[in-house]
Amino acid sequence: MTQKKSNNANTAGKTRRTFLKTTGAAAAVSAVTPYFAWNQKAFANQDKNDRPQIGCIGVGSMGTGDARGHANFGDIVAVCDVDSRHAERAKQAGNIGRGKADAYEDYRKVLERDDIDVVSVVTPDHWHVKIAIEALEAGKHVFCQKPLTLTLEENELIRQACKKHEDLVFFIGTQQRSDRNKFMRAVNMVQKGLLGDIHTVTVGINGSPTGGPFPVAEVPKELNWDMWLGQAPKVDYREKRCHYQFRWWYEYSGGKFTDWGAHHVDIALWGLDQNGDGDGPTEIDGSDAKHPVPFEDGYPTKDDSYNTSHDFAVHCKMPSDVKMTITSRGDNGIMFEGDKGRIFVNRGKIVGKPIEENWDEGKYTQEDQERLYKGKPVEGHKNNFYRCIREGGLPVSDVYSHVNAMATCHLAAIAARLGRTIKWNAKTQEIVGDEQAASFYARKPREGFEIPRV
Repeated sequence: MTQKKSNNANTAGKTRRTFLKTTGAAAAVSAVTPYFAWNQKAFANQDKNDRPQIGCIGVGSMGTGDARGHANFGDIVAVCDVDSRHAERAKQAGNIGRGKADAYEDYRKVLERDDIDVVSVVTPDHWHVKIAIEALEAGKHVFCQKPLTLTLEENELIRQACKKHEDLVFFIGTQQRSDRNKFMRAVNMVQKGLLGDIHTVTVGINGSPTGGPFPVAEVPKELNWDMWLGQAPKVDYREKRCHYQFRWWYEYSGGKFTDWGAHHVDIALWGLDQNGDGDGPTEIDGSDAKHPVPFEDGYPTKDDSYNTSHDFAVHCKMPSDVKMTITSRGDNGIMFEGDKGRIFVNRGKIVGKPIEENWDEGKYTQEDQERLYKGKPVEGHKNNFYRCIREGGLPVSDVYSHVNAMATCHLAAIAARLGRTIKWNAKTQEIVGDEQAASFYARKPREGFEIPRV
């Protein structure tokens, strides 16, 4: 990229960001929120200088899917991936980079560009918070895939960063929050007391796959393995540690506790109205959990095989004597049970007598849906993100409720790794009375890959 291009981009970026900011401010003080979808048609007629300029960091399989969605709302001018095969594919794709986007290996090249308004972060989980905070510090709106965090400490770090940058929109890719026909309907039923007093919630998230031992292999010439590892310990390259399979290694993920848990635990806590500050479980029992490799003091003793839990039933004691179980056994989805009835919901269905008999008839109105959607019209996940950029306001998948759900997911993983019950003070965000369990609150990053404190 030449200096001339950079200067022009800077000028255009400043003009566009001023427009976006003033548009959002005007809408925020308006008494009436106009109802129209922020979709491709709505953005197609905008002047180029008014369209968001987008940089996509992480363009593997999920990243390219998100990139295609973002391209409906703005222009993708940069793609980035530590695997050059991914970056080049996204650059050339007609519905992403269109052969015009700049391709980078280092995400910092995207963040330093003044013309970019929005960044999409779809990297392996252990990179999310570092990149997201640096993006906020660079003045970008952020769309970040779930799970946002890898540790309890990261919850606090990203929460602080978002409070510092309240003028920027931070959005989490928990798309179930935008499903008005299933998940939102279930949450409304529970919150309105149509099932009576809830006493049991079962969150089915399946177990992680097992596999290994996997051999050490030569690093593909297109892959920057050191950069891929980032904060994580330096280890030999094994094909099954990288790309999609990173999910089944505690070094980079929480296994199913954070993979599916980021979705389903979030819905469970949303229904229970337990996703605000100071909310969450008080005890988490991980004694009924198995791992595919031997563990010692909460850490795997083998480094050549998948190590996240494949078989578990973690029991959480919630406020008001609600019992919540996060389990790999049974159907994937959420079961809410109250003293009047029960419902089960997942991405394919919502079932139960209260559904069959329409107990929520007349009690699930557009007003109810907009209440759940934080005052915005229900119109789709990325639509909500870009509407909030234009109008201001908190998105439906906000960082504060998400990190609270993630706290429960992380606690479940810690309890499972140690095979015992741990106690949690949700108000102080501390594991109590267990020094070993509390040591999992944070992790020490590799030198040079520290997460900013802001």
